[in-house]
Amino acid sequence: MAGAGSIYKNGLLVAGPVSAAAVWFTLRSAGLEPDACWCGAVTAWCAIWWTFEVVPLPVTALIPFAVLPLGGVLTHREVAVAYGDTLILLMLAGSIISTAIEKCGAHRRIAVGMVKLVGTRGDRRIVLGFLAASAGLSMWISNTATVVMLLPVALAVLDGAANRERLMAPLLLAVAYGAAIGGSATPVGTPPNLIFIQNYAAATGNEIGFLEWMRIGVPVVVLMLPVAWLWLTRNLGRESRAFELPELGPWRTDQKRVMIVLALTALGWLTRSAPFGGWSTLIGAEAHAGDSTVALVAVAALFALPSGRGNGSRLLDWQTASSIPWGVFITIGGGIAIGLAFRESTLGAALGEALAPVAELPLLFMILVLCLLATFFTEITSNTAVANILMPVMAATGTAAGVDPILLMVPVTLGTNFAFMLPVATAPNAIVHGTGKVQVARMVREGLILNVLGAVVITAVCYLILR
Repeated sequence: MAGAGSIYKNGLLVAGPVSAAAVWFTLRSAGLEPDACWCGAVTAWCAIWWTFEVVPLPVTALIPFAVLPLGGVLTHREVAVAYGDTLILLMLAGSIISTAIEKCGAHRRIAVGMVKLVGTRGDRRIVLGFLAASAGLSMWISNTATVVMLLPVALAVLDGAANRERLMAPLLLAVAYGAAIGGSATPVGTPPNLIFIQNYAAATGNEIGFLEWMRIGVPVVVLMLPVAWLWLTRNLGRESRAFELPELGPWRTDQKRVMIVLALTALGWLTRSAPFGGWSTLIGAEAHAGDSTVALVAVAALFALPSGRGNGSRLLDWQTASSIPWGVFITIGGGIAIGLAFRESTLGAALGEALAPVAELPLLFMILVLCLLATFFTEITSNTAVANILMPVMAATGTAAGVDPILLMVPVTLGTNFAFMLPVATAPNAIVHGTGKVQVARMVREGLILNVLGAVVITAVCYLILR
């Protein structure tokens, strides 16, 4: 069996460059310019290696950096700028801020506090509490960190549950699904959100700020959380038994200071350009300051401010900060480079014209179909990879059809966040399945319906807000 697996892996390894060559010759035979052929070849190669994770995702993301300049699509400087885009710096800073929250333990306090706020009496209510806590945390810190932090608390609650076996799957899946749902609320909640924002700005020249994205993402989260809760708890009783949660004692000084920095950062994001032009207009920096500016100032503050614990330490140290997942930034950079290649080569226009009829479908139907396609595509690969592949295509399609690309791009973006069926789809799913307490068959049964319900919720919100 090991030999068969090795042959399969090697076959996929070769399939990447072979597919690239096939796409190059096919496009060239169709009369497209060489730059379009190279762009299509690189995209095909990356799509196969990303989808099947033949090599680590960041390694695949280096292919555009090497091949696009060699093919004459972009200069080496243009490609390098893609890997250092301001949105990558925003996600980098957001990840560092989340490590500061984890380092001081404030994230556990937030989670336990949110669960207590919802209530700990009854099986259905405890599931709702963990669902809401997971969603609330994943708005600001990574989905993976959210689940890793909440899972031990959820398992401790299960140890004292009378009907442990019946409650186990709904509670653990609530932790995983809540993280996926909550990540849709803010730009920094999950990588596809930032990938969309960058591609949309590049295609249209219109910047989507924190508040503009939350105007779409928050309604989706607010509607999806009760839908997920009702579905997960449909077979649970209405017992009034109270669950015990860990007692964490009073807030420490370092925890308070980190939360103040986070609150000020969020305020800076939300008020940068609104209302009335925001604080950036007030200080005359509207053309220079961005969300990444705010985030990097916050990171600097965390490294500079004392922790208040009497040992001379700071709120954040480099050893802790360096534990962030650096590979995801390279992966997003590769996607940005492909998007730039689509726009600079003739492939974007050609593909957009070919797919333009998609944008002519009835709006409601088009949004639903795009959302479902993105959701089920994500079930077999990471949502970051799917967003990297589809965002340039959706941008080109909308531009060629003469419609605002946001109508195509937002449903796809949100659809990639709502893949609930398989462990491979998202890190939260994989972590919960890794406990050995939720079988794949159970995750598929619960997730399939939530995939469809999620697509319906996304469609309704996008139809009402974006049209």
